[in-house]
Amino acid sequence: MAKTERIGKVLLDYSRYSGMDLYSDGEIEDEILNIVKNNDRKDYPAIIEEKGSWPVLYHLSEMRSNIIEWIPMKGNEKVLEVGAGCGAITGKLSEKSASVTCIDLSKKRSTINATRNKDCDNITIHVGNFRDIEPDLPADFDYIFLIGVFEYGQGYIGGDHPYETFLQLLRKHLKRGGRIVIAIENRTGLKYFAGCREDHLGTYFSGIEGYGADSVARTFTRNGLINIFKSCGIRDYHFYYPYPDYKLMTMLHSDYYLPDLGELFDNVHNFDNNRMKLFNEKYAFDSLVKDGMYPDFANSFEVILGPEFPTVFCKYSNDRADEFKIRTSISLDRMGKKLIEKHALCPEAAEHIGSIQDAYLALKDRYQGGGLEINDCKIDPATGNAVFSFVNGEPLSALMDRCLERDDMDGFDKLFKEYLKRISYNEEASVSDYDLIFPNILVNGTVWTVIDYEWTYGKKIPPREIAFRALYCYIEEDEKRKKLDPRRYYNLLGLTDADVEGLLQEEAGFQKYVTGGRKSLVEIWTAIGRKVSVPQELQRRGEEHKQEPDKIQLYYDLGEGYSEEESEYLDAIYNEQGIADIELELESDVRKIRLDPTMHPCIVAVKRVLWNDVSMMENDSLMQIHPNGAWLSDESIVFDSDDPQIEFDLSGEALKKRAMNRMHIRILMTPIPQKLGRDLVSYQYAEPEEDRGDGFGKLKQLLKSRNRKN
Repeated sequence: MAKTERIGKVLLDYSRYSGMDLYSDGEIEDEILNIVKNNDRKDYPAIIEEKGSWPVLYHLSEMRSNIIEWIPMKGNEKVLEVGAGCGAITGKLSEKSASVTCIDLSKKRSTINATRNKDCDNITIHVGNFRDIEPDLPADFDYIFLIGVFEYGQGYIGGDHPYETFLQLLRKHLKRGGRIVIAIENRTGLKYFAGCREDHLGTYFSGIEGYGADSVARTFTRNGLINIFKSCGIRDYHFYYPYPDYKLMTMLHSDYYLPDLGELFDNVHNFDNNRMKLFNEKYAFDSLVKDGMYPDFANSFEVILGPEFPTVFCKYSNDRADEFKIRTSISLDRMGKKLIEKHALCPEAAEHIGSIQDAYLALKDRYQGGGLEINDCKIDPATGNAVFSFVNGEPLSALMDRCLERDDMDGFDKLFKEYLKRISYNEEASVSDYDLIFPNILVNGTVWTVIDYEWTYGKKIPPREIAFRALYCYIEEDEKRKKLDPRRYYNLLGLTDADVEGLLQEEAGFQKYVTGGRKSLVEIWTAIGRKVSVPQELQRRGEEHKQEPDKIQLYYDLGEGYSEEESEYLDAIYNEQGIADIELELESDVRKIRLDPTMHPCIVAVKRVLWNDVSMMENDSLMQIHPNGAWLSDESIVFDSDDPQIEFDLSGEALKKRAMNRMHIRILMTPIPQKLGRDLVSYQYAEPEEDRGDGFGKLKQLLKSRNRKN
């Protein structure tokens, strides 16, 4: 084998390659190599959507490079990347620095890396084991990157103290003032307690339990890493906290800027494996944030060994069309003052960044003398970034949440009406902020400040439409908020069912406009087919995987009737009051659906049915409900069998359908003895309105009363 090879402009060095790839994901790497050989980088998003494959997403998503994109580099740095793999990080490092030296065990992966980055003339890839290559490395690197690599120190280095040895070897190759950057999972990240599998072993709780002696990789707690650093004599270290984790990071916090309550809500999706859901991670994170414990339970760490950076927070919006891809950052100046910047992630987004200052001036003029302050904005001529002042205050959404927690609906209504009043000021003006959602307003006493007005348009948008969208986004973001009945607020805004339907279509169109028609990560996760199970709702009854009776099963009828193949067990579960909220997304070709609420006799009250946020309860010409039990009232059904079923007929011509439809169903389920169920069914059909003197009439009235209260 030749000692070197060029693929495009990238140099591969095989002088330390053993001739065998010791680390491989198998055939999927051949598929990825074929993709990068035959497709341009701009085609990757469509391929990711088409394939519905975790390895394809993991290796080709541009979000992978978020973990290093934020690092402020001048462009003249010399960089070492250990464990470069298929090059998800390498290309971005090439853009940001003068030269990139990569090391990787695998020739196949290095070939993928070189092929996808073949136009970069500043990349050299050394194929082989780090221990063999390390002695020949120079000692003047500005940065050394270990992204998802440090945990493999035992395999790279060996010995009794492999991780300390690894760091000491790396430090020899840093110039004075250089930095080592480590991205790694937190061994006690909250997601592992909540039911995600350990990333490297695919097993439950193995990291939390401290791993076994033969574990191929080891991650660490925050204190565990600090102890390693200190044993190496490293005192200059700085922790950042990637969220949801470092692989597909969307936010990055630091010890100088920790998360706010309610900020960490995207927790369920664990792409590389099926998972359990032992509790609601959002609420657990909120509890940890409140007590100042987030750093110990963040899912991942990014640690800077060396001088710290001014950046203390960043948020990525690169799941959008190119012209809207941006990063929002918070940094500290020399006096410790916080500054906010919005930065274009690609040249196409520069115009969008530039338009934000125009939005500021227009909104400031509209709301002058009204109840909304607009946070100031200017464009930095040197960087092209939009720069904002840091505003103190509490998000309006957090104040509303507090009202819901206390069941203070009067307080919630007061805040909503105050919001509507303030956004309605000078409503005839030809400028509107379409994204005036509750989190974008900070409240500090009587001062309400709009901190994000990226989606401002030079036209009049009725305040009730903006308020509808704010309420819609608010409810969708958190399960606890679904206790709100949106119809109450639609009535307050004067919105008819037809208005609501039209506004939902506008929202779908807006999302398509922002994303360029791309699928969201949630949709990609669905396509990958990972499952979330809720063990509390599972019970072994003599069979290995028999479902507990209170698991809710859904059947789809696409025109050929129901079948087990076209069914699934839902994530929705019954709470302590026996209530379950079911959220569905249904394509237009679904003719009927059937809910099997449990596997024993019961009484079910259908409390709410919303189709694209329009109530179906008052008009059975839009959607008919057919149970295999007997109706006790307008909403309650009694079932006397072990197979209760409730069918929702979606085939009516009057039902307005979109390509993708949202359906919300709230049910209250009460188990009953089979004999009581049979007696109630018999009584209901025989004498539905009379008390036969045996107590059934009174029981029926009691059930009706209970249903009304719930």
